[in-house]
Amino acid sequence: MVEPTNNEKLAHHLARRDLLRLSPLLLAGALFIPSVRSKFITGGLGVGDWLSEAIFRRNHLAPTFSTSELTPFDQFPLNTYDVNDPDVDFDDWALTVSGDVARPGKYSLAQIKALPLQRQNTKHICVEGWDVVGRFGGARVSDFLNLVGANTSAKFLYVECADDYYESLDMPSALQPQSLLCYEMYDQPLTREHGAPLRFSLPTKLGYKSAKYLTTLRVTDVIPQKGYWEDQGYSQDGGI
Repeated sequence: MVEPTNNEKLAHHLARRDLLRLSPLLLAGALFIPSVRSKFITGGLGVGDWLSEAIFRRNHLAPTFSTSELTPFDQFPLNTYDVNDPDVDFDDWALTVSGDVARPGKYSLAQIKALPLQRQNTKHICVEGWDVVGRFGGARVSDFLNLVGANTSAKFLYVECADDYYESLDMPSALQPQSLLCYEMYDQPLTREHGAPLRFSLPTKLGYKSAKYLTTLRVTDVIPQKGYWEDQGYSQDGGI
């Protein structure tokens, strides 16, 4: 076997060093190619979701705030998927529960309100870049799952909404003690434009995870879709 000369070794070293120096530029150039950019972004979101899930601690609480720090209710932004009011018939409304639960069926708002009431002043953070501090009240998701006899070893909750929005939530996040089935804001019944009669309030997640106008909830290991915005490319975990 012929050993490379010192000059050949030096040339190889310089070529490798120049390649490493140029690699960020080559990557940046590659991102202008749509197919490469799409794969890179998808891969990056996958890694981000994996990291979020790996470091998530169920009993780690989101910050809470004093009453003086609340955003006034009339300044709390409305950010809806389709319409501010899908015209839910409150008298006929029930949350339909299915999947890996011992007691499937329809659950009225009165049954949900019979669970212990949790009120909390927490931050609502939108992926668009704004955030506000609101006061939310409702039943812990974990208490409701206990009521319906959910298998909490299942991987996901999957919800559908009156405005055709849909969302998924991993089970550890659902069991986090600040995750609410919310029916109050600022100690008053939830208004239509804010998701009445029932919505998620998830202070450890970005706002798009807090689905409004809930109509169905399924406990499952397999979700039919990740979520409306997730299917457009957003992070499935949505953690903050």
